Amino acid sequence: MNSRLHVALVSGLSGSGKSTAINALEDLGFYCIDNLPAELIPRFIELCERSEEMSRAALGIDSRGREFLDQLPRALEEVRKLGHRVEVVFLDADDAALVRRFSETRRPHPLAENGDIVAGIHREREDLSWLRGAADRIIDTSTFNGHQLRAAVKGLFADEGDQSHRLQAQLVSFGFKYGLPAGADLVWDVRFLPNPFYVEELRTRTGREQEVKDYVLAHPAATRFLEIAQDYLEFSLPHYEREGKSYLTVAIGCTGGHHRSVVLVERLEEMLRDREVEVSIRHRDVER
Repeated sequence: MNSRLHVALVSGLSGSGKSTAINALEDLGFYCIDNLPAELIPRFIELCERSEEMSRAALGIDSRGREFLDQLPRALEEVRKLGHRVEVVFLDADDAALVRRFSETRRPHPLAENGDIVAGIHREREDLSWLRGAADRIIDTSTFNGHQLRAAVKGLFADEGDQSHRLQAQLVSFGFKYGLPAGADLVWDVRFLPNPFYVEELRTRTGREQEVKDYVLAHPAATRFLEIAQDYLEFSLPHYEREGKSYLTVAIGCTGGHHRSVVLVERLEEMLRDREVEVSIRHRDVER
């Protein structure tokens, strides 16, 4: 049971980036709920208290729940009285930025009557002014893109030593004969290496076995490939992370996904872990 939760309440003007902010908090390990009626917040926190694993929760509140907004101050006060840490974050942006975003997405503003976006923004700004005044943090997103907003939110809420905001890389071995892995960000072809399939005593083995590893890694081109791959990932991962990317899938393929790709994925994982890169592996076709 959690005696003290960290509760982030994310609010702000429509189009200011609340969904992006909540997604960033979810990446940090917050349990997130958007547009929960205010009167249900204390009940939700009680449920969180019963969890052994949940220590952080984020709630999205905005003008869509205006019929419940009047109950929000009392709901937050109840949560604070329970001893939980509550932070209110208000996302703001200037009118020009909000109008541009609604024009680009072609979404209707929730408070625009007869399609008058500017009037809807002004009404919402007035309706939420008390919440802006009560906020612990105000983020002006006028000049932010999505990556910059995610980085700003993660910078505010990532605990010291917290690794959950770091990019997580997944290395996937596969066979080209079965097609490319869905969702791969980078695809590397290692069919230029000698194929153990044509060595009779290795044909039925896989890259998980030492005999196959020894055969593949004995080739100088394999060693050189691993050096290049490691250098590239060590160079690019911080840049992907800086741009707000949370996950990167690197697919390494050989003909059938049994030998060369498996060996290289496992060896590259070892090399990256030695450099403290967050990495996991998956062998898509090794059991086919």
